[in-house]
Amino acid sequence: MRLDARNPVPDSLRGAIIALGNFDGFHLGHQAVVGEAVAWARSEGRPAIVATFDPHPVRHFKPDTPPFRLTTLDQREDLFTAAGAAAMLVFAFDGELAGTSAQDFVCRLLAERFGAAGVVTGEDFTFGKGRGGNVRVLAEIGATCGVRTRAVGPVLEGGEVVSSSRIREALQHGDCATAARLLTRPFTVRGIVQHGDKVGRQLNFPTANLDMSNYLRPAYGIYAVTGRLPDGRELKGAANMGIRPTFDPPKELLEPHFFDFSGDLYGQQIEVAFHHFLRGEAKYDSLDALIEQIGKDCDEARRLLG
Repeated sequence: MRLDARNPVPDSLRGAIIALGNFDGFHLGHQAVVGEAVAWARSEGRPAIVATFDPHPVRHFKPDTPPFRLTTLDQREDLFTAAGAAAMLVFAFDGELAGTSAQDFVCRLLAERFGAAGVVTGEDFTFGKGRGGNVRVLAEIGATCGVRTRAVGPVLEGGEVVSSSRIREALQHGDCATAARLLTRPFTVRGIVQHGDKVGRQLNFPTANLDMSNYLRPAYGIYAVTGRLPDGRELKGAANMGIRPTFDPPKELLEPHFFDFSGDLYGQQIEVAFHHFLRGEAKYDSLDALIEQIGKDCDEARRLLG
């Protein structure tokens, strides 16, 4: 269930334990926060709600920031549900929310509007006008209006804190393995298959073209990927992520070619998961040279995906 934070929650969800954060990526650290909220809720026979912000606060304060999202709202909803949440509560981050004081955020929104019995955040969570609220302030204000609080410390992996920025950096270096380890699953893009220039078809390697929209751009190049179709089928393939330098004009797309598949995916929503980075993008002098290289890339992707 998806709830709009501008409205009260249904009566059946009042008295919930709310996990509060951005949760973009829903990595190991986020999973620890939500896991604590779900366990607390179950121990008291309450529902658990996961609250997130969309658009991300960074998009409000720095609108020119390049795309950086690791998940869409739909993906987060699926992940939160799988983690045991009864609902996802979406804060539309705008000027009004940015100008809400820490006091009002806790007592007027969390306590009155949502009827929260408790809130769980990460230790580094900040909120309220001018980021004036932190976990200490949350606990102090919450105590005045009946909202109990818990804070979850950072999760370490390889001696370093798990963070969305660390995952983004890994993906920008083509390090799919590190990203998958921190996310507990491969970085996955969900989107609608678009009509393209039919270049892949001419090369005998038809592709399903996806616009990257607000997603972070991983390193441009060729990847071994898997795809999930609307009917649940999973396919193996190789994908080009980038601007296709051999063709004019340059056009940024994610273009997966799925092995042993023939069918019409236009207009359908699919998922593409990044498993291995094979090589960077390159410009070829002839189509024959490009076709030969694509064949090698597909063979290597098949091998890696086993």
